[in-house]
Amino acid sequence: MKKVILLSVVFMSVLASCKKEKEMEEVPVPSEEIVVEEPVSEECYSAIIKKDTISMSLNIKGNQIASGKLSYNFFEKDKNEGTLVGEIKGDTLFAEYTFMSEGVLSIRQVSFLKKGNTYVEGYGDVIDDNKGKVTFKDTKQLKFEGNIVLSKVDCKM
Repeated sequence: MKKVILLSVVFMSVLASCKKEKEMEEVPVPSEEIVVEEPVSEECYSAIIKKDTISMSLNIKGNQIASGKLSYNFFEKDKNEGTLVGEIKGDTLFAEYTFMSEGVLSIRQVSFLKKGNTYVEGYGDVIDDNKGKVTFKDTKQLKFEGNIVLSKVDCKM
């Protein structure tokens, strides 16, 4: 009888120790990459020069212009209005401006230098590919002389 009790105690001890090992066993957790979405910020700028109006709205995600609008409304001339897509390098915005003017779709590279709460439009020599696309010859030679300065304004809803 002592052998049976002793065997029962040993058997129960073995079972109890196995159960504890299984409970303590670590279950691998699948690793998931946490992707943090960069917020999109909206900024709007405008300039009124005598009877001319220029306005720009930007949706900025990181250093990319996810989308934007640019409008040149010069007195007694056709209005140029279109979209912007590009990027910000340092303090300079480089974008392609796709717009309609006089019934013709055109693409023109534009550049603006950020100074505080303003953007100053840059000018320089351009190349026309004769297919409706105009780009700067050398972006390092752009001049930001302050002829057109867009000031930050509240974005209209």
